[in-house]
Amino acid sequence: MSKEIKKPGTVRETIDSIIVAFVIAMIIKTFIIQAYKIPTGSMLDTLLVGDHILVSKLAYIFSDPKVDDVIVFKYPLDPSMDYIKRVVGAPGDKIEIINKQIVRNGETILSDFTKFNSDIIIPPNVSTRDNVMEFIVPKDTYFVLGDNRDSSFDSRFWGFVEKELVVGEALLIYWSWGSGEESKVRFNRIGKLIK
Repeated sequence: MSKEIKKPGTVRETIDSIIVAFVIAMIIKTFIIQAYKIPTGSMLDTLLVGDHILVSKLAYIFSDPKVDDVIVFKYPLDPSMDYIKRVVGAPGDKIEIINKQIVRNGETILSDFTKFNSDIIIPPNVSTRDNVMEFIVPKDTYFVLGDNRDSSFDSRFWGFVEKELVVGEALLIYWSWGSGEESKVRFNRIGKLIK
């Protein structure tokens, strides 16, 4: 009568494989790429609430963020929180916002990705949302704004992002699930590059 014999070390090999897979996943998350879910509408229409994105942590190892890059960074006033915004001013750029229009180095910037929800212009003595006096972006810092300009808490309100707080560059949407009435998979967004 034959009996099935369990090979010694099979359980141990399984445990070792799980540990190795976990270590590899942690290395990838820490140093290479990380997944994030978009919780707010500050980057509409570039990123929707419920978009799941991949962020390259290697993007700025040998280069610096450039104007128009969408970056993830540690929020300067609370580094335990991650924010995502678009770089509008790089070190040395002269920036001014006049009635919602960005003027960079003397040139008015018109962007396809910028969204406004209101025609109302808030005076500069009330808020910095629509008007910011001219300044120069300091060395090793970035001026960042949400694409949904009227509904974004960004550099207009709390200042610059230091280079050391930049986590990485947003690359692509790998999953998208709507909320509320639109609670379904948004297949047309899956695989979309973030620009």
